[in-house]
Amino acid sequence: MLYYSRGHKNDHLTHEELRNGLHDALGKLGKRNRILVVPPDFTRYHSCAGILTEMAWEYYGNRITDILPALGTHVAMTEDQIRKMYGRTPLSLFRVHNWRTDVTTLGEVPSEFVHEVSEGKVNYSWPAQVNRRLVQGDYDLILSIGQVVPHEVIGMANYNKNIFVGTGGPESINKSHFLGAAYGMERIMGRADNPVRKVLNYASDNFARSFPIVYIHTVVENTADGLVIRGLYMSDDSSGFYSAADLSLEVNFTHLDKPINKCIVYLDPEEFKSTWLGNKSIYRTRMALADGAELIVLAPGLYEFGEDKEIDRLIRKYGYCNTERVLEHTGRNDELKNNLSAAAHLIHGSSENRFSITYCPGRLSKEEIESVQYHFGNLKDMTEKYQVSMLKDGYNRLPDGEEVFFISNPALGLWASKDRFNRAS
Repeated sequence: MLYYSRGHKNDHLTHEELRNGLHDALGKLGKRNRILVVPPDFTRYHSCAGILTEMAWEYYGNRITDILPALGTHVAMTEDQIRKMYGRTPLSLFRVHNWRTDVTTLGEVPSEFVHEVSEGKVNYSWPAQVNRRLVQGDYDLILSIGQVVPHEVIGMANYNKNIFVGTGGPESINKSHFLGAAYGMERIMGRADNPVRKVLNYASDNFARSFPIVYIHTVVENTADGLVIRGLYMSDDSSGFYSAADLSLEVNFTHLDKPINKCIVYLDPEEFKSTWLGNKSIYRTRMALADGAELIVLAPGLYEFGEDKEIDRLIRKYGYCNTERVLEHTGRNDELKNNLSAAAHLIHGSSENRFSITYCPGRLSKEEIESVQYHFGNLKDMTEKYQVSMLKDGYNRLPDGEEVFFISNPALGLWASKDRFNRAS
């Protein structure tokens, strides 16, 4: 059922309108007494989900007993991050999801189904894993809150990904990431329907129908005047998600008439501290980059590759080589077979030898960057040459005549040349 729907590419929801829309929809749910909220973590700070979580707490008060950020494989949020993202929401409500230990399996999506939807790319069953709280918490309402935006693993973020991946376990996260990578990231990004989503939808339909989940979706655009909330949708089925996905394609997807030859991407140091997250600079731009193009990533906060220690080790060992090499390594090495999300990430982070990637890190050495098969750039020199404060999103002509395409936050969109996106379809 669709409880609330408002969105248009020219809409601009104020915080008051956001609150009124949320409270109106929550009123339609009737009385609820024990509530779990599953919002995104700090890596999705710009989703406005923190604001909605605070507004939900204002509405329900102590009937919200737990808030479980959908960490996936990410590290737990700090107290400062919680306060910044969730405002006055009490710290005592927040719980930490441990993706390696805190899960239970609801059921298995059959291997025959996964094989069919992947067009034969993989042949394994997929476990629908969630944090135990969802099963054992005796909740009469679970609010899943997040932003719908193009995504490299599942085409468009949010909806049941927030549950099955955000609170998922090792096997479910590993296999879903690898499924997307094996099928082809460029065939998935920006598409609401794809093999990974079909697998998660199977799990929702067959194993999670008894869960009292209501999904809250935002659509947010990064404009020259700052972030603008373009849409808010709430439903207990897929209808809100697909409406939000349609709007997101209008406001978060930049179609370019010609490929980019030189792209500068800035990674906010408060948000991007690892290549696990920072490689959105690669994922989200690869369909926009010309063959032989140069991608320069300004990453002042970068100090690690993977937020998970084992994944960090695997990235350092194998590097961001192309798909063929990663599949070879995975076939020969159990440590990658047992960490398929790491293998998928290595595929995602490669240019497939089509364009160059220069990382300019704040706290990783030249040797470390080059060991994972990226070029190293000196951050001080590069930020002096490409002054972020002087650049606008999109094409810029520098004083020396050089033309560059600038992206201030790769997490907020998808960029593609029309020709390459159409070929990936």
